[in-house]
Amino acid sequence: MKKSVYSLVLMDDVIKAVDRQAYLLGTSRSNLINQILAEHLSCVTPEMRMREIFESLSHLVSGGFRIQQQRSASLMTLKTALDYKYQPTISYKVELEREPLDRLGTLRVQIRTQSEQLTELFNSFFAYRIKLETTLLKAHGRTDMEFQLTLGCFTRKLLKSSIADEMAGEAISRYLTHLNKSVQTYFSAPQELAEYAPAMENEYMAMLERYIL
Repeated sequence: MKKSVYSLVLMDDVIKAVDRQAYLLGTSRSNLINQILAEHLSCVTPEMRMREIFESLSHLVSGGFRIQQQRSASLMTLKTALDYKYQPTISYKVELEREPLDRLGTLRVQIRTQSEQLTELFNSFFAYRIKLETTLLKAHGRTDMEFQLTLGCFTRKLLKSSIADEMAGEAISRYLTHLNKSVQTYFSAPQELAEYAPAMENEYMAMLERYIL
């Protein structure tokens, strides 16, 4: 979205109020003024688009997620506890692109634990997940996926594909719900993956018929 530089004459008290609000929201003075004017004049800004996606996501996501407050308009963090000894926390961070082209944003999944065994289980599951998604997305003609797996951290680009903005929150919520369900199932019985993997894979394939994300 193109931007230009303009000069405005504003009251000092207005600027002080804008600066206070901008600080609380983690944004700049110019960006906040732009958002206020855009909302008043019914113009759609990247912040408005991201807010609508996150509102949809927060209403539709299921699976025991706790949504964390964020100062950034482009970032949402969801956390859940594993049904595993000590109930370690897994965080799902969704960061949206301000002006998405071929990528809607980035998903980062991290486990918070000091246990090497638990970290190894996490990486084992996501190595399997990367292989699964790569294979099934290729079957749908997508060979441009971007995955990264480091110790205790899985990162994945979210494809924009043909998903309209009003459907993006729904698509992300369904993906996160399915992914978290798969993670929970795996950690409950990692040695039985071969038994329940076909059901998880069928659910993922059904999702791909509606959303390529």
